Amino acid sequence: MLVAPLKNAQSHDYLSERFRKAYAFLERDDLCALPVGRIDIDGDEVFANVQEYETAPAGERLYEAHRRYYDVQFMVDGVESMWYAPLDELAPEGDFDEEGDGGLYSPALGAPESEIVLRPGDLAVVAPEDAHKPRCIPSAHEGRAQRIRKIVVKVLA
Repeated sequence: MLVAPLKNAQSHDYLSERFRKAYAFLERDDLCALPVGRIDIDGDEVFANVQEYETAPAGERLYEAHRRYYDVQFMVDGVESMWYAPLDELAPEGDFDEEGDGGLYSPALGAPESEIVLRPGDLAVVAPEDAHKPRCIPSAHEGRAQRIRKIVVKVLA
């Protein structure tokens, strides 16, 4: 799945060598056994963050966006929703953290938002010009939080 405005689609190569390294890493058989934290794949160009957490209601979460990296969000265990919105439709919540490559954002009234549900084996690729709000309880799950194991592979833009 790729969700992007057509004007941005041709500026990304989702089959580049860096992305191929990310996809190959996610085909490993031992994803459930990997320790939580950073795992280098190709130095700072491609690396994985293994995460475990509880989902939360979408209304309690802010959007996030990055400038230097794509996110390849891969669900190992559990089900969560990740909301998507064009970054230029959101309002910043504080200063952008250049060192950590992250900023937080909230939607303006009427901003277009889309819910994407990720199940085990699903991935979503988020480009730097897009904002995303992961770690959310899916709307269809009626507020029931669950434990998630996810791997976010960071791919240098």
